[in-house]
Amino acid sequence: MTAAIPEAFLDLFKKRAFAHFATIMADGTPQVTPVWVDFDGEYVLVNSRVGRTKNRNVQDRPAVAIEISDPENPYRYLMIRGTVVAVETMPDDTHIDSLAKRYLGLDRYPWGQPGEVRQIFKIRPDHVVARVVVPDPDNP
Repeated sequence: MTAAIPEAFLDLFKKRAFAHFATIMADGTPQVTPVWVDFDGEYVLVNSRVGRTKNRNVQDRPAVAIEISDPENPYRYLMIRGTVVAVETMPDDTHIDSLAKRYLGLDRYPWGQPGEVRQIFKIRPDHVVARVVVPDPDNP
């Protein structure tokens, strides 16, 4: 069952907010990678080059988790546990270039290699936690 991402937190997908993307290794241990993240209104999207560990992990074990902290207030965050429901091979660099624009201010992704193949993981949010924690300076 798809869980809703609160509208008040959708701005995190428009900011330069890095996500921490957790996948499961073959031995059952977690693997976490900082990633750029996007949202299409239904699925959380992670773009990755074929051959990376996270690509192999999601193919075999589609349960994942993502944490996104607001770069302006790290006590405001979104945590999503979900399922990779599709892995789509990208025909061109349009999506990664759009992420490069948001995260780097560049029109084109600068680190692509000739012959590189990119995939998008479509992640169905199954459980969502959206929080704003107000730190207590008297009780760290």
